[in-house]
Amino acid sequence: MEYRRMGKTGLQLSVLSFGSWVSFHKQINDSSADELMGIAYDNGVNFFDNAEVYALGESEKMMGRVLKKKNWDRTSYTVSSKAFWGWRGKDNKPNQTGCSRKHLTEACNEALQRLQLDYLDLFFCHRPDKGTPIEETVWTMHNLIQQGKILYWGTSEWSGVEIMEAHRVAHQYGLIGPAMEQPQYNLLERNKMENEFLMIFKTVGMGTTIWSPLASGLLSGKYNDGIPEGSRFGLTGFDWLKDRWMKDDLLNKVRQLGNLANELGISQAELSIAWCIKNPNVTTAILGATRKEQLLQNLKSLDAVAKLNDEIMQRIEDIVQTKPALPEH
Repeated sequence: MEYRRMGKTGLQLSVLSFGSWVSFHKQINDSSADELMGIAYDNGVNFFDNAEVYALGESEKMMGRVLKKKNWDRTSYTVSSKAFWGWRGKDNKPNQTGCSRKHLTEACNEALQRLQLDYLDLFFCHRPDKGTPIEETVWTMHNLIQQGKILYWGTSEWSGVEIMEAHRVAHQYGLIGPAMEQPQYNLLERNKMENEFLMIFKTVGMGTTIWSPLASGLLSGKYNDGIPEGSRFGLTGFDWLKDRWMKDDLLNKVRQLGNLANELGISQAELSIAWCIKNPNVTTAILGATRKEQLLQNLKSLDAVAKLNDEIMQRIEDIVQTKPALPEH
């Protein structure tokens, strides 16, 4: 396993990590979660990602049960949670969502209870909150660090302007600013990491914990011939994912990438994840496997990076940048 420092912090995260979004509670049970987290940990993974909204709190409870059973040395791994959406779904009342002092503080305490931990290594504002002053959010996260409840705070799906505004407030008041962002980054979703965030990487520095390096499984090739039963795109409530990715022009690109992966003697998933972690501004890419074979294959992406020389990277670029043909009039 390779480890990278998270932005300008001293924290080292495994370049491949393991997350629970969608899978925990919805697709896998405690036994599977136990097996998968064990495989990840034994292969050097030291970061496990979660959030209050995942399976409405049940994902954190499941991970908490596994961590308690495993009884690993707490200093050997890192755990995150994220707050914004709340965990009560349609039953959320005012103050049970957002990035106010009240919700962030209570969400942190609730996450600690569900995960059965004394502190969170990483705590994210899961989305920007237009209704809460940024000063309030930054002060709250700073205070949670001072209280020992979290070690680092960050953002998820914030714009570059919003992240820099948080740093401006932190600098103004002598507070601890955000250390990391959790954006989506994959072969088909690239703008933030390759354009919008470049100045932030160069100036204040920022770690990144990438979600969906496989575009919710699309880049693994599993959807090339339709939607398999039990897969993410087939789950109730995830039609938005299917609508986002199941498009003919994208599927055509994915099939071409699959041909290139075959040529290199690696899986399509390995090719896609290796491409993601080849970017030096990626601290860690979060894997979301539901089966042992799937996770072990994805972990082999580390070895696949060496196969992505300049020529191969250009061929990948040629495939993904191809514009769909315009219909004839």
